[in-house]
Amino acid sequence: MATRSEKDSIGVKEIPAGVHYGIQTARAIENFPISGMRAHPTLIRSFGMVKEAAAEANKALGLLDARQADAIIQASREVQQGKWDQEFMVDVFQAGAGVSFHMNTNEVISNRAIKILGGELGDYSVVHPNDHVNYGQSTNDVFPTGMRLGALLELESLYPVLDSLVAACDSKGKKFHGILKSGRTHMQDAVPMRLGQEFTAYAGAIRRAKDAICTASDSLRELGLGGSAVGTGINTHPDYRELAIAALARISGQKLLPVDDMRYAMQSNFAMARVSSALRNLALEVIRTSNDLRLLSSGPNTGFAEINLPALQPGSSIMPGKINPVIPELAAMVCFQVVGNDVAVAMAVQAGQLELNVMMPTMAYNVMQSITILRNMLRQFTDKCVAGVTVNKSRCDFYVQATVSLATALNPYIGYAKAAEIAKEAVATGKSIIEIARAKKLLSDEQINEILDPERMTEPQRPLEVSKDREKVKAK
Repeated sequence: MATRSEKDSIGVKEIPAGVHYGIQTARAIENFPISGMRAHPTLIRSFGMVKEAAAEANKALGLLDARQADAIIQASREVQQGKWDQEFMVDVFQAGAGVSFHMNTNEVISNRAIKILGGELGDYSVVHPNDHVNYGQSTNDVFPTGMRLGALLELESLYPVLDSLVAACDSKGKKFHGILKSGRTHMQDAVPMRLGQEFTAYAGAIRRAKDAICTASDSLRELGLGGSAVGTGINTHPDYRELAIAALARISGQKLLPVDDMRYAMQSNFAMARVSSALRNLALEVIRTSNDLRLLSSGPNTGFAEINLPALQPGSSIMPGKINPVIPELAAMVCFQVVGNDVAVAMAVQAGQLELNVMMPTMAYNVMQSITILRNMLRQFTDKCVAGVTVNKSRCDFYVQATVSLATALNPYIGYAKAAEIAKEAVATGKSIIEIARAKKLLSDEQINEILDPERMTEPQRPLEVSKDREKVKAK
């Protein structure tokens, strides 16, 4: 394979002749053959935006030759378009602070800019990775900026999926509003409720989880770009910071602003911790919901079987006709990964020391992977599971009449102790609450029928007035 020679502060090295990355990337490839996983495409895109914004600001300030700046801007736009993704070769587990990935970016943009200007790959006298592409910048302010922007960009694709899931749950809530079922607490019989109420509650939980993510993401918008090495702005023009961040906001379409303290933005990754935590909380709600759907659909003959999930594929290599809840199972496993990612982010966030947290690459990877896998999973969860849920009304009717917690409705009229006796007898004999209440003649049949009407028990109601002759009941 043809090679070209490049030199850095360590020495000379041969690298493949036709690649757009350079010697520092080549060293990182050799040093970090860890996972085989590469940077998230949206992180590459966000770094391209940062480099375009920086070149634009430095050009406006007369700090970069206009011809060089224009070539860097064009190359940076091509990076944003994904044209050079194959040149980003550094493993996600790499040197601290993301220096290797950052230099991978600088070298790719530099070499592409060189070609745009008619030069040969590796001829850094035309456009240098450090002196031109990275002018006025440091990994220490570029990586936090690119990481935060990448997370914001990736979140934009998650929000519509969450909205669709909320809408699907709300739709089922309306459709199933008239379906009565037994509630369950402590995995034991509880008072009746509507199946629609259960699904509407799922919608409310997901809606609130989305709101929490949106709120947390606002802290990503404060950028320390221009802080340079330790947040003091060394080697930057006084106007560079404002110009670069304004350009980056325009390029990305995101609301971005200079942070009020550049040292804070470099030392702390509180913003990434907030977003990761909010994603974890969403995952916890989805796990809980997926567990409910698996339980409610369990059976078909020996489980709850109150709802049916779409049949998507055979569920066993040995048991004919078995159909498993594959999408809720998928949802739980993806969410377990998100919870684990949050633990990794938390450990990385607390590992900062003095003027820099060098553990940013693992934060970037885990937060962006969480967003991506949640988005892709929730799309399937909505379309292939929630949207296709149907109800077994006869099974729901059976359970709503069988629950011993119907006795709860008798409390205001005969007292807790007597209601408990009825419930205990129902469990012992297998008779229904209504049968036992009638047999004890504590209330008239008309009173019992109205008090123990399951539909009445699923919404707040005024108490019934029981007349002394126990023949009539009416609302107080």
